[in-house]
Amino acid sequence: MINRKHLLADGTLLLVAFLWGTTFVASKYTLQYLTPLFIISVRFIMAFIMMTFVFRKHLKQLTIKDLKGGIIVGSILYIAFATQLIALQYTAAGKQAFLAGTYVIMVPFIAWFLNKKRPDSRSFVGAFICLVGIGLLTLNESFSISFGDNLTLFSSLFFAGHIISTDYFVKKMDPVKLTIVQFGTVALLSTVTAFIFEPYTRFYCTKWFVCSIVSWYSMYRHCILLTNVRSERYFINPYCHYLKFGSRFR
Repeated sequence: MINRKHLLADGTLLLVAFLWGTTFVASKYTLQYLTPLFIISVRFIMAFIMMTFVFRKHLKQLTIKDLKGGIIVGSILYIAFATQLIALQYTAAGKQAFLAGTYVIMVPFIAWFLNKKRPDSRSFVGAFICLVGIGLLTLNESFSISFGDNLTLFSSLFFAGHIISTDYFVKKMDPVKLTIVQFGTVALLSTVTAFIFEPYTRFYCTKWFVCSIVSWYSMYRHCILLTNVRSERYFINPYCHYLKFGSRFR
């Protein structure tokens, strides 16, 4: 008999994977008009406003513990997104989509280091295949990796850290509160750093339109799992998505 909860989790993962992959193309196009930190700022301000409005009742019982967890997770997420979008300026969207996915490989090994729980043999096989793929995709004639590819791999490390930190805090607090606070943290950090490090850009109607479309598209991807689909095999929080391989450390 088909378990509807498992089927819903599988279907949600497939949808998020599709949206996640196509976001790289949309972001690459948007970078022709807008700066990286400003894009992140707009995306997360809109996501934060939407989350706050929809789940405003949850904020009535917001505690210092909720703020602490959300700020820590949000800060990690900010670094991950900032480095990834900056890197996208120096590499192809398709290449970054593959490299960004390496966080799935990193998660069980980082968890091994932190929790002393050794990954299974499939994790090692997957890691080896992933390393071969990275080499074939990124190494040039001089056997070096470009700045954009290196920065993308660096961002993947923080996305892996985001998954692990989310897994830690979500067991101790309301996932909705955690999501709202982390979205707010990313929005604040990206807005402040955009004003400090990026030149002011004049926006014409077309540019505002492009920014709005990509922001709503990305926000939909971020918020599509707001209900926290749970099953025996998965935990899917409102932002990050677990693949079967990457969640085996649980």
